[in-house]
Amino acid sequence: MRIIAELPHPEFKISILNMNRKFIVKIEQGNLEQTYKIAEADLLDGVNSVFELLDEAFLKTISVRFEEMRKDFKESYSRYNY
Repeated sequence: MRIIAELPHPEFKISILNMNRKFIVKIEQGNLEQTYKIAEADLLDGVNSVFELLDEAFLKTISVRFEEMRKDFKESYSRYNY
């Protein structure tokens, strides 16, 4: 697995990796991570198509999902400690 691109973003660390004829989009925020795997064969323009997939609407849903993940983890952690 190798990193082929990193995209600047004010809220996340976005890395695009390549492994076994798949692009792996890894989006990190603090201690949370979301990963998406896309077969190279499903894209017309290689890594440039990955950049196009990461539009503002998609990144907004990523942000909401991070909020939900953080809330879920805090609730679970709270139950664990009591």
